[in-house]
Amino acid sequence: MMLAATDKPKSEGAPERPIVPDVVRQYAEQVAFFWAQRDTLMMDDPPDRHVVAGVDRRLEANLDGLRIAGPAAWPFITAAYEDFPEKGELFLYGWMAIELNDDRRVADAVEFGLQSKDDARGLVGALAWHLPGTIAPLVRDWIGAPDAFKRFLGVSACLGHSVDPKQMLGRLVRDPDTRVRATSVRLAGTLKRADLVNELTAALTDDDEFARFWAAWALNELGSGDLASPELRKVAVSGGSSAMTALRAAITAAPDKDVRAWMGTLLRSPETAPLAVRGAGMLGDRTVLHWLIHQMRNPALAVAAGGALLELFPEAKGADLFTLNPAELGHAFEDHFGDFGARVPVAEKVKDWGGKEMDVVPLDVRTR
Repeated sequence: MMLAATDKPKSEGAPERPIVPDVVRQYAEQVAFFWAQRDTLMMDDPPDRHVVAGVDRRLEANLDGLRIAGPAAWPFITAAYEDFPEKGELFLYGWMAIELNDDRRVADAVEFGLQSKDDARGLVGALAWHLPGTIAPLVRDWIGAPDAFKRFLGVSACLGHSVDPKQMLGRLVRDPDTRVRATSVRLAGTLKRADLVNELTAALTDDDEFARFWAAWALNELGSGDLASPELRKVAVSGGSSAMTALRAAITAAPDKDVRAWMGTLLRSPETAPLAVRGAGMLGDRTVLHWLIHQMRNPALAVAAGGALLELFPEAKGADLFTLNPAELGHAFEDHFGDFGARVPVAEKVKDWGGKEMDVVPLDVRTR
């Protein structure tokens, strides 16, 4: 469903405010750009909250511009979505529809979200950006709706604001729609709904991989790591989009000795060794620094070692320890990365930065 840039819903009865078209167009484009950038940054594990906060400030400044423009901004918003119907533009459209309490535009946004290929990330983001009280009427209508996509939006909005739908969540974790189930079990874990532990345990055998994973994650949040650990480890080694989240949860799901033994096993395989190196940063043990420096000299492990470094030592972010041109580190790095501009730590710089007081000890034999 596409709208012409000049289309106006009948509900817009108020006269439009005088605007400077080029300025409002820029506001709309910047909102779409900054939110998409923010969403991508938040996918990092862990995200750089300082950088995200800077993007948020610029995003909110442009949203203020659209608030002032009001309905007069719609031609630019619809044009932006038609030209580039991606997550940032869906956020822009959905946010403005909710901001103006425009039922027709909200319905359009839902339709656009249904057509999207990324679980309507932009529309879910718009719901999360607005205050809970603003979206409450929509969520109440959607969360129990016959339409599965609207139920998904409703429970996603609850997740975005950590709002408990109370007894309805017991039904949602058993919903016939896979996306609704997966989001609902994740919400149960976020809210630490211990009363739903039986439903979460049952979800470990769900036909949907995401429902199984989030059920395991939720059980771990509730202190049932023994039940959750096998699924979490399975997802961690799968290399999928949930791998890093699963790894982080798996590290807390079992006793430290068992986790280190598992990670030692991962180190023995070239396919899973980067996962173990990255996991070293999640253990919270800063004494692995020189061991990480050793891994940075291996092109296949360097990126993972850099991620572990930044997690253990956030202060390293501003220390000029990385390069975007791996080829400058030698032929092995050039052959491994090719023209791909990976952000790779420079082992010698990290060594100078970190000092020489720590011994290099293999991860699989370390004990606390």
